[in-house]
Amino acid sequence: MCGIVGYVGRKSAGEILLNGLKRLEYRGYDSAGMVTLDAGEFQLRKASGRVQRLNDQVTVDPALGFIGIAHTRWATHGRPTIDNAHPHVDDAGRVALVHNGIIENHSSLRSFLENQGVAFVSETDSEVLVQLIGFLYDQTGDLLESVRRALRDVQGTFGIVVLCQDAPRTLIAARRGSPLIIGLGQNEFFVSSDAGAIVAHTSQVVYLDDNELVCLGPEGMQATTIDAAPVEKSVATLEISVEETELNGFAHHMLKEIYEQPASLRNAARGRLATDETSVTLGGLTQCERELARCQRALLFGCGTAWHAALIGEYLFEELASIPTTVEYASELRYRNPLIEAGTLAVAISQSGETADTLAAVREVKLRGAATVGVVNTVGSTIARETEAGIYLHIGPEIGVASTKAFTAQLEVLVMIAVDLGRRRHLSTQRAHRILRELQQIPDKVEHALTLNTQVQRLAADLCEWDNWLYLGRGVNFPVALEGALKIKEVSYIHAEGLPAAEMKHGPIAMIDPNMPVVVIAPQDHTYDKVLANIEEVRSRDGRVIAIATEGDHRIEQLADHVLFVPATISHLSPLLTSIPLQLLAYHSAVLRGRDVDRPRNLAKSVTVE
Repeated sequence: MCGIVGYVGRKSAGEILLNGLKRLEYRGYDSAGMVTLDAGEFQLRKASGRVQRLNDQVTVDPALGFIGIAHTRWATHGRPTIDNAHPHVDDAGRVALVHNGIIENHSSLRSFLENQGVAFVSETDSEVLVQLIGFLYDQTGDLLESVRRALRDVQGTFGIVVLCQDAPRTLIAARRGSPLIIGLGQNEFFVSSDAGAIVAHTSQVVYLDDNELVCLGPEGMQATTIDAAPVEKSVATLEISVEETELNGFAHHMLKEIYEQPASLRNAARGRLATDETSVTLGGLTQCERELARCQRALLFGCGTAWHAALIGEYLFEELASIPTTVEYASELRYRNPLIEAGTLAVAISQSGETADTLAAVREVKLRGAATVGVVNTVGSTIARETEAGIYLHIGPEIGVASTKAFTAQLEVLVMIAVDLGRRRHLSTQRAHRILRELQQIPDKVEHALTLNTQVQRLAADLCEWDNWLYLGRGVNFPVALEGALKIKEVSYIHAEGLPAAEMKHGPIAMIDPNMPVVVIAPQDHTYDKVLANIEEVRSRDGRVIAIATEGDHRIEQLADHVLFVPATISHLSPLLTSIPLQLLAYHSAVLRGRDVDRPRNLAKSVTVE
């Protein structure tokens, strides 16, 4: 959930660390801090709130030195205060640490250390880890061994970087369940929890795996396990560029990413659709060809927006591939007793590829014998590495906390997987051709749907003061209603509820009055007449209806107060279009309500803790 940056080399560390934090702020923005080492002394700077406050402090009082670590925080244990901000320093003032993750046995460790006379200054679980390292270092005099012993003693997850006054040219980094990347430069090293922080400096990186540790310093990079077994690491090349992380003239990353969807959908499909438009080639699935041929059941899981994509995937898999499919919240799956039958294909969906709950679910279903496939965007991410096969979205970085282009790309990839599975079973050439040909046209139709922007902005100005909204959809657009409600909650803080339209009359209809906007997703598909009946039920209670409808539908204009028209497409692909005006509606409502669109309160982009 938080952002880590570390540097050791010949350049001024402070500037590199601060710029890295600015690029990582979407991962956490409750507080920020950095420490550099100069002439044997720590230069510690912390601020509550946004990175800009830290920037202002460092501008007045620069942090000197050629080595340092920095952190931007999303609070878990302890309030977002200066004392709770990272980096944390041990009681002796010799060891500093930044940490992502959760130390589950922090309470017992804190009690032990306090009984040994260690004084704590924060409420965090992270300080427990640096105090433990410092305590062990005081006993052994061996920093590396003290880090290893501490990491063997803690329970939970961590991505850490450690700096010590007695090792002025060395950083120690380790991970378990929380991502860390090592950037390789000319006589310099970078450490980060996200490639965006270091892409301006290097494209050559090493991804740490769980229970691995590296020492970075004058002797290069030395990689081992936490138990000191040597590890051979390969060097990868980052696929993102600095330009992709910039706003490029847009007011917010969210708006930029909404407008990037035509291009991102083209990128996600590039090279994967056969020229005759009757089949797909998903190279990432070649490693599980046998499992695909034997697939008898599918299990899809994710969290938040990815879970909504999975719900749509359920319709696609069952309709196009005739495979019984279930969808689970990843956060619940690992705590149940999932019955994994022979022939089960488990599909994990995650934009970051680091979502802690989804990763835990992957490990659980693998233990139970499922074949695992990852649908992720971030190349080299943990889920991409731990699933047996996978498909990258190839849409570039998504920086806005509220996911937009990743959602539609996930849907597109799920369509392609469903067609691939269907062609292995019963899906006819003619039907596959119709679906894939229409899929080729979707980016152009999304581009057309984006012309609704001005109309949606006016509509948001009319409605954004209302604090309770209802979103309704049926069939494959019921999950779109859930996603639309989630988007407006995330960025505008409007309370919204998504429902299957038919469920409205089983309770929620009691809430409808003239002060509740009701957004109805109503494309002209096989549920259309039923949805119109649901609109009539809303109108009879004086509800205000905003319809997302198919172009040329004059009938719905007589029933709805406002209509946002999207191009026609086949029903299974309609979520790729109906979701666009809902994204715009959430964005403009948030802007008009004065919200920080890219950094909504209490949220972070990559949820790497439970």
